[in-house]
Amino acid sequence: MNSSFRTKSRHGYSVKFSPYMHNRLACVSSQYYGIAGCGTLYVLDNQPNQIALTQIYEWNNGLFDVAWAENNENILVTAAGDGSLQVWDVTQQQGLLKIFKEHEKEVNSVDWSQTRNEQLILTGSWDTFVKLWDITQDKSLATFGGHSSIVYNVSWSPHVPGCFASCSGDHTLRVWDCKNPRSCAIIIPAHDEEVLASDWCKYNEASPFNGAILASASYDFTVKLWNIQKQICLQTVENHSEFVYGLDFNLHIPGQMADCSWDELVHIYHTEPVF
Repeated sequence: MNSSFRTKSRHGYSVKFSPYMHNRLACVSSQYYGIAGCGTLYVLDNQPNQIALTQIYEWNNGLFDVAWAENNENILVTAAGDGSLQVWDVTQQQGLLKIFKEHEKEVNSVDWSQTRNEQLILTGSWDTFVKLWDITQDKSLATFGGHSSIVYNVSWSPHVPGCFASCSGDHTLRVWDCKNPRSCAIIIPAHDEEVLASDWCKYNEASPFNGAILASASYDFTVKLWNIQKQICLQTVENHSEFVYGLDFNLHIPGQMADCSWDELVHIYHTEPVF
């Protein structure tokens, strides 16, 4: 069953499923399309007949991305328009635990390493750079340059340790090895417009190429699925009437995705078995 939740007076930027609970997800959104005003973090439960709100937190600037911790089911990190990162505990009413700030411009994207004995995160920014962080330290470990425009999204590969993808206003998807910050391994011209979000297919039991599937979302209102080995588009999804800013594959349910848009809607749906 498809479900929707309205982020009233807030425009959605990112939505992420919990790696621990199959029905829990988090969404961040901003007032006035992120141009001005504050941001809101929603913690949601996907119930049989509705998407229910379980926690809500406010930040004094736009919120553009969210990631769940891989070593604690109650911890989230968010990325903000003031160049900062926030760490939250969703069991607490106030929630905020820690703040980091290093990027020179807005932080569009954050992703937590899926290797649970690490506490590494990636961030991507309007300053065109990707940064690698250890959440237990106060400054970044490495900086990755190569995009010629805003880095809208970064995401760790769930299959290859140290591998991650980034997408940018330069219309490309890029795949990197974190051991080599000076060059990227793959460049895909993904959309005719700016590429706003990307995510890896968590798994597909029937396919030997599950580690090669990436999804991207764009200003063209679409989500596209890619085989990065062949560098071909497998499927185009058209759910929204505005820019699609956030998307995520469900870790627990093969083929299930969520996306969110400036049309104030979060959609949960299944992709076609094209892998």
